Amino acid sequence: MSVLLSVKYFLPEIALTGFAVAVLLLGLFIKKRMVLGPFCLLGILCAVLLMPQSYKATSPLFSGMLINDSFSEFFKEIVFLVAGLVILVSMGYRVFSDEDAGEYYFLLLAVSVAMMIAASSNNLMMIYIALEAVSLISYILVGFLKRDRHSSEAGLKYFLFGALATGVMLYGISFIYGLFGTTDLAVISQLLAAGNVNIFASTISLLLILAGLSFKCALVPFHMWVPDAYQGAPTPITAFISAGPKAIGFAILIRVFLKNFFPLFPAWSELVSVIAIITMTAGNILAINQEDIKRMLAYSSIAQAGYILIGFVVGTALGIQGMMFYILAYVLMNIGAFGCVVLISNGLKSDRIEEYSGLSKREPVLAFLLAVFLLSLAGIPPLAGFFGKFLVFAAAIQSRYYILAIAAVANSVLAVYYYVKVIKFMYLDEPRAGTPVSARPVFGATGSMAVKLALIIALAGILVAGLFPGLFIGWISASLL
Repeated sequence: MSVLLSVKYFLPEIALTGFAVAVLLLGLFIKKRMVLGPFCLLGILCAVLLMPQSYKATSPLFSGMLINDSFSEFFKEIVFLVAGLVILVSMGYRVFSDEDAGEYYFLLLAVSVAMMIAASSNNLMMIYIALEAVSLISYILVGFLKRDRHSSEAGLKYFLFGALATGVMLYGISFIYGLFGTTDLAVISQLLAAGNVNIFASTISLLLILAGLSFKCALVPFHMWVPDAYQGAPTPITAFISAGPKAIGFAILIRVFLKNFFPLFPAWSELVSVIAIITMTAGNILAINQEDIKRMLAYSSIAQAGYILIGFVVGTALGIQGMMFYILAYVLMNIGAFGCVVLISNGLKSDRIEEYSGLSKREPVLAFLLAVFLLSLAGIPPLAGFFGKFLVFAAAIQSRYYILAIAAVANSVLAVYYYVKVIKFMYLDEPRAGTPVSARPVFGATGSMAVKLALIIALAGILVAGLFPGLFIGWISASLL
C-alpha cells in the first residue's frame, strides 16, 4: 500500500503523536499535572476512537513495513491500557515536580506511539527501529529524576544493558538479511515454506534476535538490569517498564518466531523451555529475601516473564492464547500493585517492606487492594493471575511438556511465600513504633483521586478476567485469526 493511502489507516498513531507534541508545548505555559494528565488521557481516547478505521486496512501499510492485523490491534489496545493507567498513577506521585510535567507526559505519549508501531511492524528493520525508539525513551524516563542519584544510576544501567542487547539483535537481523536477501517477514515466511533455507545459519540468527528480545522481556540471563532499574526509577515509570515494553517484547516474539519462522520451531523450543524454567526459578528465589517492595516486584516480574514464556515454548494456539491472556492479566495486576506502592510511599517516604507493618489498621482499603493484586500475581483463584497460569500450564501439559509444567507449578507454590510475606506485614504485624503519625497514609484523605481510579480499573479488570475469562478468551481468539 502506498504511503499516502497508508496514512488513512495510521490515524491512531498520528493522533497520539499530535497530542504528544501539543502537551509538550502546553507544558511551557501550564505547569500542572492535574491539567496536562487529563489532556493526555483525552489523546488516548481519541486514538481509541480512531482504531476502527485502522481495522479496515486490507493490506500491509507503508510498502509492507507495518501490518494492521487483529494481532497488532490487540497489543495496541494493551498499549492504550498501560499508558492510561500510568498517566493516572503519575498524577498522584508526589515526588514528581509539576515543572517537568509537559516533558514527562510528552515522553509517555511518544513511547506509546513507538510501542504501537512495534506491535504492527512486519519487517525486521522496522521492528529494530521501533524497539530502539521504545528503549531510548524508556532510558530517559527511568532517569527522569535528574537530581536523584538512584534514578540516574538506574537509567545508566538500563542504557548499558540495552545497548548491548540491541547490538546483539541487530547482528542477528544482519545475518537474516544475508541469508534471505530481505528483512520483510512476509517474504521470509514464503521462502521458509519453499524450503530453500540454511537451517543451521537461520537458527543461529534467530537465537541472536531472541537474545535481544530477551532483554525487553526480562528473561534470564538478560535480566540483570531489572532490580536496579525498577528500584531507582520513579515508581510510575517502574510500573510502565514492567508492563508496556515487556508486553510488546512478547508480541514481537510471537510475530517473528511463531507466525513467520515457525518451520524452525523444533530448533529452539527445547532451549527456550530451559530459559523459561531458569527465569521463573531465579526470579522467585531472588525475590524471597528482598527488603524493598520495588526490588521484590522486580524479581517477581522476572518470574512472571518465565510463566508467560511457557506459552511461547508450547507454540500451539492454546499456548499463544494463554500468553496473551496472561499478558493482559499481568499488566492489570502489576500496575495495580505499583499504584498501591505509590500511595503508600507518598505517606511513608519509604519502599521498605517492614514499613508496611500494621498497614491494614491505619489504611484498610489500600492494604486490601495491595493484597488482592499480590494474590493475583501469586495465582490465587478466582483472580485473573490464576486463570492466566491455568491456561499456560494446561497448554504445556497438553503438548507433553511435563517437566516444564511441573517446574512452573513448583515455582508458583514458592512464589506464594514472598507475596504472602507482604500481606503478613500488613495484617498480622503491629505498626512500627518509629513511624510518625504524619507519615501514615490515609487512602480517603491523602490518596490522589487519579491513582484511586487507576486502582479501581485494575481491580475490576482482574476480577472480571478471573470470574468471566470467556469474555477475554473470545477477544484473544479473534485476535489470532
